[in-house]
Amino acid sequence: MLALLLLLCCLNGYLLANKAPDVDCLVVDLKYVSCSWKKTTDGNYTFTSWFEKETVHECVEYLPGNSTHTGCNRPYVETQRFDTFHTVLQRGDERQEQEHQLKMKVKLNPPTNVTVKYGSDQNLWFYWNQTHKKCVESEVRYRKKQMKWEHSRVFTDKSYCINLPSNNSRYELQVRNKLDGGCGGAPDYWSEWSEPAIWGSNNSTESNHSGGSMSVWSLVWYVMGAIVLILLVMMLLHHERLRIILIPVVPKPSLVTHDIEEWFQFSKSLKEGFKTNYNERACPVREYIYVSQSDSDSIDSVSLSVSTDQTDCSGFTAADGPKDPSDTQSSSNISPEEKP
Repeated sequence: MLALLLLLCCLNGYLLANKAPDVDCLVVDLKYVSCSWKKTTDGNYTFTSWFEKETVHECVEYLPGNSTHTGCNRPYVETQRFDTFHTVLQRGDERQEQEHQLKMKVKLNPPTNVTVKYGSDQNLWFYWNQTHKKCVESEVRYRKKQMKWEHSRVFTDKSYCINLPSNNSRYELQVRNKLDGGCGGAPDYWSEWSEPAIWGSNNSTESNHSGGSMSVWSLVWYVMGAIVLILLVMMLLHHERLRIILIPVVPKPSLVTHDIEEWFQFSKSLKEGFKTNYNERACPVREYIYVSQSDSDSIDSVSLSVSTDQTDCSGFTAADGPKDPSDTQSSSNISPEEKP
């Protein structure tokens, strides 16, 4: 019984030793089929493959390892992934023949030319290129200040937007894609991540030039604003009239008359015009004396004219005598018969 067990173990080891490693195949970017197997140190394997209704193809392009082959790439027609794919890996007595269904085993190349732009809407926009325009689903991951990655799906567009980014933060974004499930793609066959696009502080990539230019322009605007503010302050200090117009004096509530006058900013010449002028010509006033009819005979015409005048403001004063002396003489020589 023990001898039988030893014989079975030896036969099993012999069979396992003569079996070639398993082969794993997938369609790369819908352009070729790539197959790989476990690396060995005993020598190279011969790889042959074919699709249904196709002749056998020997591998022309082996994938080199350190000392032995580890895989093979072969041409592919797009519709062939819906057919069964056969592979044979052989070396001496070792042989491994397999069948593969490549319909859902499609791996696309990663997106290229990932760029970043700070838009006029103050949002951060990332753009990229991909080899296939249809049936492609993308996934974006980005992080801020070396923090944890945040993932987001992008289905049809080749762009992604980060709303209102901080100028003091560093943003890093990568993209990968896969064949859409509606076109036969599997959920787990994503491409590799693209090269990162970086924007923000401590950025050394080309995509950050726009962010750097924005910071320079901001500095220029700050300096210009400071210069304008300094000039305005100097103008206010040296031009009192402009200062009063721009910054009017707020009056202090008070019941004192001279404080109220200080509220109004009058010029010196205007204030002098409101002062009282005491150098005007005086106007003398005399008392009115009534003269009766009986006394009129004894009063000459000069006294009569003087008594009837109430004031000298009419233009003819007591100091001013008649211009014609004959008029005075004729008035004094009136006879009593001529009197009424």
